[in-house]
Amino acid sequence: MVDFSRRQVLSKSVAAALGASIIGVASGDEVAESETVGSGTVKGDLKRFSTTAFGAEVTGPFVFQNGALLYSLQHPEEENPEPFDTAGIGYFSGFQFELDGTNDDFDELSTPQTEAEQRQVRSGDGEYEILAHGRDKIKDGEERLGVTQTPDGTDITLDNFEGTQYGAAGTNPDCNQFVPTDEDGTEGYLFTNWENSPGNVSRIPLRQTFDGEWEADLDDAINLANTEPFREIGGTRINCYGDLSPWGTMISSEENYAHPRVSLTNQVGDIVDAGTGKGRIGGAQFWNRPNPTEIQSAVDDYYGDEAWSIQGYWALDGVEFLAYYLGSEQSYQNSNSNSTEPISDTYPNPYRYGYHVDFREPTADPPQPVKYYVMGRASWEAPNIQADEQTVYMCSDGDSKGIYKFVADERIPKYDDPMDVSGTLYAPKITNPQADASTVGTRKSPAEYSLDIEWIPLGSASNAEMEEWIAEYDDITQSDYLRVHAGSDWMEDREAALEEADREVIENGNQNYITNEEIVEWADQYYAEGPDGVDEELRRVPFLETRAAAKEIGVSIEFNKAEGVDSKDGAGPGDPVYFGISEFNDDLANDEGDIQMDRVDGGVVYRGVLESDYNISTLEPVIVGPDFTDEPEDADDALRNVDNVYVMDDGRVLCCEDGFGGPARSYPNDGLYVYEPQEPEEKTRNGNSGNGNSGNGNNGNENSNNGNENGHSGNGSNS
Repeated sequence: MVDFSRRQVLSKSVAAALGASIIGVASGDEVAESETVGSGTVKGDLKRFSTTAFGAEVTGPFVFQNGALLYSLQHPEEENPEPFDTAGIGYFSGFQFELDGTNDDFDELSTPQTEAEQRQVRSGDGEYEILAHGRDKIKDGEERLGVTQTPDGTDITLDNFEGTQYGAAGTNPDCNQFVPTDEDGTEGYLFTNWENSPGNVSRIPLRQTFDGEWEADLDDAINLANTEPFREIGGTRINCYGDLSPWGTMISSEENYAHPRVSLTNQVGDIVDAGTGKGRIGGAQFWNRPNPTEIQSAVDDYYGDEAWSIQGYWALDGVEFLAYYLGSEQSYQNSNSNSTEPISDTYPNPYRYGYHVDFREPTADPPQPVKYYVMGRASWEAPNIQADEQTVYMCSDGDSKGIYKFVADERIPKYDDPMDVSGTLYAPKITNPQADASTVGTRKSPAEYSLDIEWIPLGSASNAEMEEWIAEYDDITQSDYLRVHAGSDWMEDREAALEEADREVIENGNQNYITNEEIVEWADQYYAEGPDGVDEELRRVPFLETRAAAKEIGVSIEFNKAEGVDSKDGAGPGDPVYFGISEFNDDLANDEGDIQMDRVDGGVVYRGVLESDYNISTLEPVIVGPDFTDEPEDADDALRNVDNVYVMDDGRVLCCEDGFGGPARSYPNDGLYVYEPQEPEEKTRNGNSGNGNSGNGNNGNENSNNGNENGHSGNGSNS
């Protein structure tokens, strides 16, 4: 057991050595809602282009080479009229952005005034035309678009299998990336994420017709999840947003909300020091529990008034369906409730999920997916791979999460074998004395102050090393949860054994995977020897337990729903990168931690400027959402709860909303806004500023021309 006071001293000393500020205020209470100065403001021009149909998010925007716009209609309400009653992917017929950098190329859309307007996709210009619906028949009717299957070809749905499902199959299309197969960009493949568990990515042939419209070829569409290369990597779960890589491939991000080991602001060391995880343990430690999503109700029963909210438990939905995807047998079908009979044959390894997936050779039949394990494991909303082909900025969605950076040792496509990709993973330390309420005496608005970042290295490794570490946990099943943690024989008394196992895991952690003690020991060695001085067997910790490790060394894991990051294709030093923070509350607006600013429930869009080494050291607020304290109509024209951000080639930014059903608006629909920015306050900076990017100091010169749930996504309290 690690002495708590010693660990706190170590935490402060290492932060001081890294030039970071330590605040250390006691209670952690979130500031109450107030009329935040600067809420609902924009540095530039913000113009509404579209509102989506009732119940649906705006997800997966993509702008074609000719300026045509496409996005996904994700989980619309079935009561909507056709064709807006079914999830799908559509484009705006008759409209093209002029890509001249101004918002003069479309008329601003009014707010929806009637129920009829709320139940359809509307736009300031053009008509939304569906290219493909989720569950459309493909492959001569053998499969349905977006629906995963077992190895023997059975659709994995609640109609066929007992268990819980993360979103109805084929209803959650998200990220879209088009890979052209001709120079004009008029033909190619549309890759689409399906945000379910098991996850899926579809590939649909698209072509532009002679009159400039687009059409899909569903006969030749495929669900990549149902191909052998996809199964060989264990499949995916909760494929959310992604990126089009500089080398022209689809990057799909796994939004694995179930990864938190500890809930909210807690650290693993708190559990080790207290000798119990009661009140602190997170959902990840129940991954292989029989009927894992029932752990919250079980804890409510076990502990009564002392029960707590287990962060991420709800995202264990679909884990058992993932086992069936991998080939596990299941005993019961069409049951009204899940079973606590443990799965003992094939079960997913948690350390194989929560990564960025690259579809190399996207035109191959089928393409080979590669998971970048070395970029860390989280609930990834999106990556943004820079034109140097080494630097990657990444957002992890949910409450008390992080933004991260990865820097490869060489250009990623330069590695002949992607498993040889190696590099360093970083987490941010926010250093803002002017935003520290305990120093200044008054809480500051996020609209008034930028966030200064120091990137703290967590560790270095290669993809191949990661694969070896992950494989050590491949054969663990639900029966191991009972066998290792229960005193009773689960084959004789399953319910008694399950409670015993639950209580033991709560007290001492899940011993089937990386232990709490290993994480704390890694942190102690990190403080003493630095990230490269830890024991060989502990080097895996920051890559497989990224959030827990980062929290343990005191970096700023405080962002609430970091839901977007993007820059224009080919962006280089002096160009902006945009980060979307859907809600500026909870850890960002409490009285401990590194930020401690005023609360803006409508979120903030930040802009960073790439330095000569592709580092970002400052985030400037450019769009500040409403604070939800005024009359509902006061928020009608503000960007509420930004989700995906997409930077067009002319520098304008598409901002998607993820606030359906939220407060403070006279209409319930999410919208798509187009942001025309002002010039950054500081266009250029000196390079190599000592913020953790020394590994790619000359990349700008070498490669300067290289451009080429459903409540799961609502309020941060669910995460």
